[in-house]
This record gives sequence, structure tokens and C-alpha cells, in this order.
Amino acid sequence: MTICGFQYGNKVWTNPTFSVSQIPCPNSDTIVMSNCVSVVLGQDGWSVTYTTQSICTLKGSTVELTCSYTYPRGKVTTTFWFTKMEAGIEPEDLGQDPEYAGRLEYHGVKKKDCTLKITDLRERDSATYRFRLLTDQEGGKFSGSPGVTLSVTGLQVKVTGGHQDKTLTCSTTCTLTDNPTYIWYKNGQHRDESTSPQYKYSVSNDYDASYSCAVKGHEDLHSPAVCVVGESCMNVTYTHQSICALKGSTVDISCFYTHPSWHNVIEVSWFNKWESGVTKDLSLNPEYADRVEYHQQTDKGSTLRITDLRESDSTEYKFRFTTDEARWGYSFPGTTLTVTGSQVEVTPKWRSESKTLSCITTCTLSNPNPIYIWYKNGQNLDESNSPQYKDPVSSNYDDSYSCAVKVHEDLLSPAVCVQGQRCNRVTYTKRRICVLKESTVDISCSYVGYYSTTSSFWFRSDKSTPEDLTTDPGYAGRVEYTGTYRSPSYLRITDLREEDSAEYRFTFKTDNFEWGHSFPGTTLSVTDLQVKVTPGTVTEGSWVILTCSTTCTLTEIPNPTYIWYKNGEELFSDSSPQYHYSVSRGSSDSYSCALRGHDKLSSPEVTVDTSSLSCFRVTYTSRSICSLIPSVDLPCTAIYPTDLQVKVTPDTKAGKRTLTCSTTCTLTDNPTYIWDRNGQSLAWLSSQQHSLWSSETESYSCAVKGHEDLRSPAVCVQGYNCWRVTYTKRRICVLKGSTVDISCSYTHPTSYIEQGSFWFTQKDPVDVRSYPEYAGRVEYNRNTENHHTMTITHLTEKDSAEYKFILITTDEGRFSGLPGVMLTVTDILLEMDPTSVSEGERVTLRCRTKCTVGLNPTYIWYKNGQSLTNPVTSYNSLILDPVSSEDAGNYSCAVEGLERILSPEETLTVRCEYMGC
Repeated sequence: MTICGFQYGNKVWTNPTFSVSQIPCPNSDTIVMSNCVSVVLGQDGWSVTYTTQSICTLKGSTVELTCSYTYPRGKVTTTFWFTKMEAGIEPEDLGQDPEYAGRLEYHGVKKKDCTLKITDLRERDSATYRFRLLTDQEGGKFSGSPGVTLSVTGLQVKVTGGHQDKTLTCSTTCTLTDNPTYIWYKNGQHRDESTSPQYKYSVSNDYDASYSCAVKGHEDLHSPAVCVVGESCMNVTYTHQSICALKGSTVDISCFYTHPSWHNVIEVSWFNKWESGVTKDLSLNPEYADRVEYHQQTDKGSTLRITDLRESDSTEYKFRFTTDEARWGYSFPGTTLTVTGSQVEVTPKWRSESKTLSCITTCTLSNPNPIYIWYKNGQNLDESNSPQYKDPVSSNYDDSYSCAVKVHEDLLSPAVCVQGQRCNRVTYTKRRICVLKESTVDISCSYVGYYSTTSSFWFRSDKSTPEDLTTDPGYAGRVEYTGTYRSPSYLRITDLREEDSAEYRFTFKTDNFEWGHSFPGTTLSVTDLQVKVTPGTVTEGSWVILTCSTTCTLTEIPNPTYIWYKNGEELFSDSSPQYHYSVSRGSSDSYSCALRGHDKLSSPEVTVDTSSLSCFRVTYTSRSICSLIPSVDLPCTAIYPTDLQVKVTPDTKAGKRTLTCSTTCTLTDNPTYIWDRNGQSLAWLSSQQHSLWSSETESYSCAVKGHEDLRSPAVCVQGYNCWRVTYTKRRICVLKGSTVDISCSYTHPTSYIEQGSFWFTQKDPVDVRSYPEYAGRVEYNRNTENHHTMTITHLTEKDSAEYKFILITTDEGRFSGLPGVMLTVTDILLEMDPTSVSEGERVTLRCRTKCTVGLNPTYIWYKNGQSLTNPVTSYNSLILDPVSSEDAGNYSCAVEGLERILSPEETLTVRCEYMGC
């Protein structure tokens, strides 16, 4: 056996177990093994063994600095890690450094293991880390040198090379350990994986594409996306990679997105589930019903707001947008949300005279500097920036403690006993309740007193002094208490009013104790039903959406069934709060809604008057109110204009013409007007009216800022032969696989001779027929003079875009009709709620499209491939109520006139609940 010998300091060491691959370190105080092990050899049996000397890892990741140690004798009193050391000064424990607060996990002295874990790494964490231990022996101090050098790096995509030979490299400031695999994304879509940091495909001509890279296993720590050519490309940047929020609270998840200037955004959505590349819009997910809102902060900023957070909401959320040219991918990492409750942790767990209390969560709250509030026996005790209660607790057996985060006091932790299992406690059944006006609510809690209870009552927290509700005149005849000691105590309030919305708390007394009055209770919100009308642009045949809404999400009716009434007669019922119908001229109808089981608590009626389509009128009528004058109804009428027109008025004296952007009703909110001349924006004009000298060749159109797509038809200021294009329809929705006609009429000055025309979609006008994806599917037709129609067959979703017509004449005349026609191509899908039921229950099937196909589509229903005869339907819904076992089968739907384009089938399962069925 070979014996290796070497000199360490002034000693010669021999060890017959060393292998030949072990070599001395450059540093005289260490030995580096073949697997990069460094051992600090101190005198008299002191040593620290580091598994590796250097680590390069990603910003935002987690690292373990692994080590073990030995010492000659005595008892270890202190161990810690440090990064800074000055002669004659005791190093500072990293655990006391605010920079590392909540990010360190230290294994302590367990089996002499000194491994340190650091989470959420930052670039400023780059340093050399050393371990130090102290014992109870004289001179018993030892630091392990040289330690572990940690380098923290981000990822960057570097673009090198010329115009035609660009190369992408996933760059870091140090060489990552563990031979990483690199992942590449193009426009948010996973494209490639490789052990090389260099992207292997050509990227020279990707004018609208962005690229990003990540390391496998750390996909959430990807690089910023970069444009390969120019500075305008597809990109999504999330404000946070991860968020930790309290259960029951509200969270905002935000991002910013960019796209090439010649792209137009046609759809945005947030999602957390995707299958085979198909993403599911979160706003349509029943699990998030009434809890999700989309907010657009800027033209290219979007925020997803989720209210009443649940632990099941913990997942990754992503944003996706689609333009008329491209779509952002679904595989690009988004923002990971973790939802946590709060708990009071008592240490040590065994009986002790002194206890330490900590307010703990399963993740570090994203609130940058949370303030913790402590309660003792229901009374506010203290506030602190630290999650640990400031003093050790030497508590009586009857004391309980609870904690909360400031601004979220209603989301406090359960109260815990510090000594033993029995102490004074109040636990509310629900923290928030939302109920209908004029209904009845039960608010409950359970409570335990260490001693016998002598009295108890409920009170409102907004009163300066707690007042028993049974003595409050505002609740006379409407309040009742039920329940006994050690069983739930109930507060029942009947005939609820909106002014009953408040926080309700419970208190009890014993011979020598009273439960505190500052302990958060149950917040009650009282709401009525309202019908909201979304008219959009109202013309004959367009759609109106009625929504049965409340100011809060009803908690006592978890899966409400909405009943709709038209002119006082029941119209239909459904699990959806929305009702869609097509506008027709000559009607004046009243609509209201209610909830099944609460039929008498219906909303006020809303009158939709379309007897004259010059204006679309919606009248909201409140219920009767009581005042010093006789009871009255207070109506409120909203008026929506149907369109815009440019009116030309000659001024014979001045020789000018006055243009007015006219509406059929007076617009509210002092709108800003936008004017175009010959299709080009006149940025300096913003008033509704202006005067001008004009030639015969000029046309003008107008729009209202914020509604640029609802532009007026262009008019000639003089005569009839000016530059203008008038589209038959501005928006078209058609089914995938069908055929569409897009038409326009046009005029031009008589001095110009027409030489050609075509349709285009890009910023730069290129005939759509020249693109391979349209080959054999596009046909141009000139039905009459100055009228042009483009027909596209076998439509796909990629055909969704804005189509514009361009006219080419002599003397280099070119005129484009802007904006053009927005075409949306949609799938037809069948949604079933629920998909599995028992006999006697209700099932609603809905035929869904992304947009409304035609003016007033009629839907056809199929079961097992056969058309249903005389089905019970409502708009786009098939209603099976009550459902029977004979209804089980495979269902699909289609739009009348397009029966060959069927939705995918959905299977309805009907369970048999009794013998013999």
C-alpha cells in the first residue's frame, strides 16, 4: 500500500488511506480532495471540512454550503457563519444581518453538521463564507478558512455577429457548477434545450422575435428577453417572479408587454392551466368566479387581481397576448403565487416557565416590511416589525395569544394556549360574510373560558364603546342570540339593511376575566342585486349583455342560480349571472333578476328602450325609498349614441367649411375628438368642430379618443369624388373552417385613373395573396364599379387580423382605408355544467364562441350525432331540468346555416340514485 506524506505547517502528516488523486491545495492551510473537499486542520483536533471551495449559482435560487467540523473537548456553546472578519474583532453572525432575514436555514450542531442554506439569492450575496464555533473551554474558538466562495449571477442573452450571422449566447458572470442544461424561449415559447450556452439556430431575420434563456431546473430564473433585430419585439416582463400572500387577502399580479409597432393587439388573458398549447382564460374558470379582475394600467401593462385568496390558488400564473401577426407563447415562466395562513408557534413545546412566540407563515410575505400585531386574550397587546414577540412569555394557564399582519387584521391566526390545551379563546366560524339585503344572516363563533362564564354579548366594532346589540335601537326586533357555553354562539339578524354592513365581535365575562374587545371578528357586507347593462356600440342586430351583479361575492349561496325576468314574467334561469340578447328596433322592455330560493329579493327593474335607434336608452329604477316626503322612485337614464357622423356646413361669407363630429346623443365626460384627413391623423385637432379651406380631393372622418375603432364614415368636403374607403362592416366574427366576404366601396378624385387595388394586413402594404398561408384561399371580386370584395375560404384562427384595402392610381396615388376590418376567427365549443349529475338535477350546456357569430345566431343541438327535436333552449344554452338517465350521452352544437362545423363532443354522465332505474 502506498503511503502519501506531506508537510502541513511544521508537521509531517502521513495517512495510508489517502488515494493518489489527492493533491495539496495552493493555500497552505487546506487540502483539496479529488471531489473538491477542503479540510481546515487546526491544532489539537480542531477541523472544518467544506464539501466544495467555490460555487457559482443563479440569482434567485437556493444554495447549500455544506460542512462538518470536529473539536478536541468541551461543549460547543455557539456556532455561526460569517463573511466579514477584522483582526481583533469577533465576526458578525450572518443570522443577525438584516440582509439575510428570513433567508437562512442553519442545521446547527446536529451530528456536527454545519450546513448553511441560503434562499432567494441576490448578487450582493457573492462573498466568501466561513464557519466559526466556540466552546466552553479556555481559548476554545475556531474559524474554518479559507471557506466557501459563493458567486451569484444572473442570466443574460448576448447578441453578437453581423446583420446576417447573429449568434445568441446565454451568458453568466461566472461558470455555473453542475454542467447545466440551457433552455431557450422564442416569443415566450420553449424552443430548444442544450448543454451548450449558445443557441444553435439562425436568428438573423427575426424582426419581431425576442429570445430568452434559462437553466433547466430553474426555469423561473430566466434571463430578460432581448430583441434580436431593433428594439421593438414581442416580450412579457413580470413585476415579480414569486409572491407570498395571506389566505383571504387580495393580490395583484402584474406584467408589462411589448410588441412591434406594426402589430395590433387583439386579445389578452391570464391563465394558470394549459393543455396541448391551449390556454384557459382565468376569468372563465368557475373556481375563480367573482374573484378575478383584469386591470390595464397602461397601454402595455396588465394586472391580474385575485380576491379572497385560498390555499388552492397557490400556483404559477401567466399572461398571454395575441396580435394580428403573432402570439406570445404559453411556456414562458410567469409569477408563482403561494397563499399562506398565519400561525402562532410556541417554543419550546414542552412545559417551560418561559416561552417564545413567533408569528409564522409557510412562505416569506411579499409585503416588504410587514408589521405584526399581537393579541392576548382578545386584547391588542403590541406591534412589531419582527415576527417574534418581543419578550419571552411566562404565562398563566388561562392565557391565549394570536397574531395578525397590519392592514390584514381580519386574517389573524387562530388563538393558541401557551401552557396546556385549555385557555380563554374565541374562534369565529367565518371571517367574512356577504348576504342579500332584506335576508337573514347567522354569524357564529365558539368560545372557551378557563372559568365559568357569567355573561356574553355581540357588538359592532365601529362603536366607541362596546354596546350589546340587543339594546341598540337600530336593531330593535331584528336581533336574536342562541347557543350555550362550549357550543357555538349565534347572532341572528333579520330584515338586513345596507347600514348593517359592519364588523361584529363577541365578548364574554367570567368572575375575574373579560375577553378583549379589539380581537377581530366577522365582517358582514349587505348587498342588493343590480342589473348592469353593457351596450358596447349599439346598432340594430348588435348584442346587449345584462349582468346580475352584487357589490360582494355572496358567501351563503355558494352556487347561485340566477332567474331573469322580462316585463315581470320569468324569462329563464341559469347558473351564469349574464344574459345576452340581440337588439331589435321598436321595443321597450324591462329586465330584473333574482336568485333561486330568494325569489322575492329581486333587483330593481332596468328598462332598455330601443323604440328609436337614434339613441339607446337604459333606465335604472330604484326601489321605493322612505323620506319626509311621500315614498318615491328615483329613475336614472343612461343614453348611448349609436354612431358618429361628420356634418359639413358651408360658410359662404368666409369661403370656409365647418366640420362637426356629430352624435345622435350628447356624449358625457367631455370627450376628446380625433380627426383624419385622407386617412392620416391630424394630431393638432381635438375639438368637436373646426373650420377649414379644403380642396375637392380631401375626405375627413372623426372618432372619440379611447374608441378609435368606432370611427365615422369618411365624407368628401366638396363634391363626391375625394379619397375615401368605406367598409361594409368594421368587425366580423366567423367560424373556423367557414368562408368570409370582406367588402368596401371607394372613391377617388376624377383626375386620377385607377390602376390596381388589393387587401393587406401588415404595416407595410403587401397583397395578402402573395403569402403562402393564403395560397388558394383568397379571391378578389369587383361586383360593381368602385366596390371591392375579398373572399377567404377555409378560415383558420391565424387568419384573425385587421384587413385594409389600398387603392393605386396614376401619378403615384395610393390611398389606404384606415382603420380596416377586424376579422376574428373562432372555434365553437360546448361547455357543460356540471358534466356528471344525479337524476332530477339540472344541467346547462352552452355553445360558446370567442365573439358573436352573425346578428342573431340560432344554435342547433346534437346528441350522439343526432339533431335534438324541440329542445328547451335559451339563447346559446340547452337546459336539461330535471335531467334523467335517458339524457346521458355525447353532446355537440352548431350554428344554424353552418351545421357542418360542429363543436367537439362533451359527455354527460347521469347517475342513478334509486333502485330499478
